[in-house]
Amino acid sequence: MSMRKIYVAGHRGMVGSALMRQLQARKDAGEAIEIITRTHAELDLTSQAAVQEFMAAATPDVVILAAAKVGGILANNTYPADFIYENLMIECNVIHQAYAAGVKQLLQLGSSCIYPREAGQPMAEDALLTGPLEPTNEPYAIAKIAGIKLCESYNRQHAVDYRSVMPTNLYGPGDNFHPQNSHVLPALIRRFHEATRDGLDEVTIWGTGTPMREFLHVDDMAKASLFILDLPPQIYAANTQEMLSHINVGTGSDVSIGTLAQMVANVTGFKGKLSFDTSKPDGTMRKLMDVSRLAKMGWRAEIELMDGLQETYNWFLKQETLRT
Repeated sequence: MSMRKIYVAGHRGMVGSALMRQLQARKDAGEAIEIITRTHAELDLTSQAAVQEFMAAATPDVVILAAAKVGGILANNTYPADFIYENLMIECNVIHQAYAAGVKQLLQLGSSCIYPREAGQPMAEDALLTGPLEPTNEPYAIAKIAGIKLCESYNRQHAVDYRSVMPTNLYGPGDNFHPQNSHVLPALIRRFHEATRDGLDEVTIWGTGTPMREFLHVDDMAKASLFILDLPPQIYAANTQEMLSHINVGTGSDVSIGTLAQMVANVTGFKGKLSFDTSKPDGTMRKLMDVSRLAKMGWRAEIELMDGLQETYNWFLKQETLRT
């Protein structure tokens, strides 16, 4: 059996790390794969020349594009130029230079924010480009849509097999718990952890607590990504529309922000009161992925939200201990 060389771009990020765990487990089980990685210091993916040189020298058989500039609403609003520029450059360079180096198989990871703000719920793959995007993360979303269209276009013109997966909100080990630049779930974990640590008797949540959100554990995301990557071309094509190269990945179920906050309170041991600042915006009221295509292909998420929250909090506590 010939050795298959798999390059994971963004291997140190939350999703990239989960992919590395899955790939290493396959390698340990005897699968003939070589995992190729480069840190940002070793390879700047926004540099066309650097990526061209790397792809030509490494000659991977498969590329998994998990590298991206990501952040929450505040970060997207504060650095919109950074978000659209860096993500466009990464996608253009990696996808084109993979093709130039003869890579026939590529998997790009995107985001559910590609769908219109007012998309029907649950959001199906064919909702793409049917309406205006959520303004707060439009630059990032446009970059991710461009990545999908790059894969579709290279498939059409060059007969390669470049696929895209669009995950719902992800969480798990390796997440960003920054107090300003993180997403809702890690932000809640940090806030409730600090409230418990400091003996506070109340935590205030922005908005009414009624918006619904879907959360997928990053290990499930990694498993789904490799599942889709491994699908024979004819099976993959049979479950996508003509020239549609992206597949939703999620759990197919959601919870309210209020319920999520209570779950996090339980996990962190917070015994105080939860209050809601209704003067703050709720944002989109619901964002649920239609995962029927992926289910039809034979994959479903396995990790229950409460179990995943406990594991994530345990990981967070370990990191906090290492920092002290």
